[in-house]
Amino acid sequence: MKISNPFKRLTKFEWLLWLCSLIVVTGSFMIPAEKDYLTLIASLIGITALIFVAKGLVIGQILIVIFAVFYGIISFYFRYYGEMITYLGMSAPIALLSVVSWIRHPAKTAKEVEVHHMTRREIVIMFVFAVITTVIFYFILGLMNTANLFFSTISVTTSFLASYLTFMRSPYYALTYALNDLVLIVLWVAASMTDVSSLPMVMCFVMFFVNDLYGFFNWRRMEKRQREI
Repeated sequence: MKISNPFKRLTKFEWLLWLCSLIVVTGSFMIPAEKDYLTLIASLIGITALIFVAKGLVIGQILIVIFAVFYGIISFYFRYYGEMITYLGMSAPIALLSVVSWIRHPAKTAKEVEVHHMTRREIVIMFVFAVITTVIFYFILGLMNTANLFFSTISVTTSFLASYLTFMRSPYYALTYALNDLVLIVLWVAASMTDVSSLPMVMCFVMFFVNDLYGFFNWRRMEKRQREI
């Protein structure tokens, strides 16, 4: 897959969505008296990553790896060990594998990734591993005295599904990430009640949710376009 200036690929709507997302997150960063610059940096990287993932561009997956590292550090600070382990131990490695997968499977136009139609076997394997991952993490996170254990465990499950679907190049990656965004909004709202400096992370995942919904729409459009070629 040829890698060029990804910003040249953005439509006017995508530019608007990206800029609005940056403004909302940065604006929320200005509200608290105590500012967490690491949270802001992670949020801006994440927002940028999603707009390129929504375009099916490999640079988006590279940025996801960077975001995962920052987010893992932030999660450790707030005792969201499930988030830390999930992003550093699962999301980041799978994102790296997705970089390879996306490069090896370009669309015929060579400008975006080829959309994959998952088989029943692949779907069954996904859910089996999702169940196993959920059970294992529930007990591990419980032993680690993880804050908000229930939602932290659900976040692990949705993160695994989203990462798996992203690696498999399925449009439904975006819907599972959107579901994960809702869970993370709950987690970070709870955190912001004790530390208002985490407010930008709440707004980050609100905008992630919007971007992931667009991602699903655009991937379905990519799927239709690729079928016609």
